Amino acid sequence: MGNAIEIRNLTKSFGKKQALNGLTMSVPEGSIYGFIGENGSGKSTTEKLICGLIQPSGGEIKLWGKDYRDPEMRSKIGVLIEAPGCFPNFTVWNNMKLQAANLGLKNEDEEIRRALHLVRMDGAASNKFKNCSLGMKQRIGIAFALLGGPKLLVLDEPINGLDADGMRIMREILTDLSRRGTTILISSHILGELEKIATHYGIIRGGKMLREMTAEQLNADCPTYVALKTDEIEKTRDILQRAFGRADMDEQTGEIRVHGAPAEAIARYLYARHGIAVSEIRTAKISLEEYYINLMQEGRK
Repeated sequence: MGNAIEIRNLTKSFGKKQALNGLTMSVPEGSIYGFIGENGSGKSTTEKLICGLIQPSGGEIKLWGKDYRDPEMRSKIGVLIEAPGCFPNFTVWNNMKLQAANLGLKNEDEEIRRALHLVRMDGAASNKFKNCSLGMKQRIGIAFALLGGPKLLVLDEPINGLDADGMRIMREILTDLSRRGTTILISSHILGELEKIATHYGIIRGGKMLREMTAEQLNADCPTYVALKTDEIEKTRDILQRAFGRADMDEQTGEIRVHGAPAEAIARYLYARHGIAVSEIRTAKISLEEYYINLMQEGRK
């Protein structure tokens, strides 16, 4: 399979401000591509450029190997950036009817029912938009984007502000759409949720792509470790550093992290050789959030 989105040396300036500075990016067909970066890094600008909402200053954007301005390629994109543009006093159904008419769709009612079903909103068609919860409104926005059966969804922060159940439903929806062959480009600051569904990642900073990788590559770069606590934390760290080659202190949790040895062996070694009892011990794995934070910190050194 090829790439649904291919970006090369993309630049965008707003007056004297350089929002994108030679961005290169590849989004494989059928992927859920987690687009990650700090506020002001260029994520939303990139998404708006892909969707044709603003024009680039330079560079190249291709959709399925063709220029992004090609009308046929544009018709394959569904977009939710910021919030869905709905009339608050209209019902969900009537808002969807207006959008379907804007798109010039045939079989409007069938398309609306299909889109609402995909986002688990079958029973909410008669609700006024203003009475819908935040999670429902986000799903309605995705239903808008799904009208016409797009092959690519561009979603800007669709899970921010949702409660735990809303996030779970959104994960299920996006995973289901991906299985049906839809490519999804999704930006989010909630990296723990993104990690549960993304197949690929792009990390952007200062308008440039810092790193692109698959979920498998991320997994390989985020090793497991043993985290433990004792009553003699500094002494324990020195002992483990000498014995196992790497023992780091986690300042936030007060734990020692040891790499490359099983928990039982570490606990047994500390007690048998040094008389140090372990009060807490667990095996954990570096998360996407921690990986991202470390990457950002390395870039600032």
